[in-house]
Amino acid sequence: MATWYEIRSQHTEFADKVSACFAAGVNKTIATLRRDGSPRISAIELEFKDGDVTLGMMGGSVKLRDARRDPRVAVHSPTIDAPEGETWHGDAKLSGVLVETPAPAGNPHVGAGFFRIDIREVALTYLGTPADHLVIESWHAGHGWRRRTH
Repeated sequence: MATWYEIRSQHTEFADKVSACFAAGVNKTIATLRRDGSPRISAIELEFKDGDVTLGMMGGSVKLRDARRDPRVAVHSPTIDAPEGETWHGDAKLSGVLVETPAPAGNPHVGAGFFRIDIREVALTYLGTPADHLVIESWHAGHGWRRRTH
């Protein structure tokens, strides 16, 4: 597993494209695991802050209960269609394990949970140039970065 700082320091261009996909909209999608092991998807906001990917969850929410019971998660960037005549900028995904962190100073949300993600995988998919093929860049703990075209 790795921090965002470690991935970004080794693969800056890749990391910048991934964080740009996540910054394209406020609401991302997070997958947590229910008690029976089936997936639950929910909206989430996250930040790339101080070398980590961080997020918070409302106290009493089912995704917070899921996260505290089984911290494995996957997060998908917002899906933004390209404006007419422009090339799709792509989308990004990351997965890993949540690590609970102290609440930020002055946090008014009683019972909320705050986390950073120990990252296991990151994937970025976008149209190549010319826009007749997909490019998939990925980073995986233990395997590092790679680029494929389809």
